[in-house]
Amino acid sequence: MHGHSRNVNSVAFSPDGSHIASGSGDQTVRIWDAKTGVHLTTLKGHSDSVISVAFSPDGSHIVSGSYDKTVQIWDAKTGVHLATLKGHSDWVNSVAFSLDGSHIPTGSDDKTV
Repeated sequence: MHGHSRNVNSVAFSPDGSHIASGSGDQTVRIWDAKTGVHLTTLKGHSDSVISVAFSPDGSHIVSGSYDKTVQIWDAKTGVHLATLKGHSDWVNSVAFSLDGSHIPTGSDDKTV
């Protein structure tokens, strides 16, 4: 799979294994067909490197964390940007969804979750 113009920092499989999300130093999240490796879409919204990506348990959403101190939420099917979460005072290094998909814990260099 080729397409990012900078380093790839994080990858995640969709729950059904059909898609892969990758976060990169090129400030994007790319979605790929896991079987064929075909690039499907590019999610743009971060102003710095994307460090962490995750799919929601039902595969309907993607969350990304970045050096820009934000968390972005995307519709996994359409690629539409849904929300920007702010609150960390330093890089967002880790993102995840709770098992029921109702919460998004994030970890940051500001030493907070």
